[in-house]
Amino acid sequence: MLRSFLVALHFLTRLPLPPQEVSLEEVGRSAWAFPAVGALIGLLLAGADWLSDSLFPPALRAAFLLVLWVAVTGALHLDGFVDCCDALLAARPPEARLEILRDTHVGAFGVVGAVILLLVKYAALSTCLSTETWAALLLAPTLGRWAMVYAMARYPAARPTGIGRTVREFAGGRALWRATMLALPVLLARPLAGLAAFGLAWLFTVLFARWVQRRIPGFTGDVYGALCECVEVVVLLTLAAGRGR
Repeated sequence: MLRSFLVALHFLTRLPLPPQEVSLEEVGRSAWAFPAVGALIGLLLAGADWLSDSLFPPALRAAFLLVLWVAVTGALHLDGFVDCCDALLAARPPEARLEILRDTHVGAFGVVGAVILLLVKYAALSTCLSTETWAALLLAPTLGRWAMVYAMARYPAARPTGIGRTVREFAGGRALWRATMLALPVLLARPLAGLAAFGLAWLFTVLFARWVQRRIPGFTGDVYGALCECVEVVVLLTLAAGRGR
């Protein structure tokens, strides 16, 4: 179990860890631990917010936390979101969209999408911090990574090869069950708001998957990253709307 957690931590973050060889098969078998990595990211963010609470107002703390959030993950999921904006929002056939997902260049849709995403995330964070909804920092990264495991278990891959396909093949339904068991205790940070966030995260994942499958045959690594980013925003908005209740 510890090995699986370390593999997931190595894959999903840029934390200073001892160098190790990690195969995509191992990442797939460790997918059940993704929510635990999300919870650790949340704890790091909550700790950073606690340290800066007496120094800065909520708006500046939110900006600092957003930078830290991106740094800890190495912009892994944000990069996927940008690529998905360029590919899935373009008026192109599925084959062309898959090629755009492979392209490392960023287009207009990607730039605008990233700006909007970060603005909404920042505004939601500011609201949560001003109402002392620290639980949002724990719930958002946890449920974002749970959603990735849900998508791996429930929806097909877009390509016969690739990172997303390989990881998905070794994840499976049992990974989803274990990931859910890890995510549920985190909801206790804010029971009512947490349950609402969990339900909305699931609903968004289902609707997002249907939208994706109308544009390409299934999920890729970039699409999993985009889903994580979007679910994080959904959770933050839920907690911001609940004002900590």
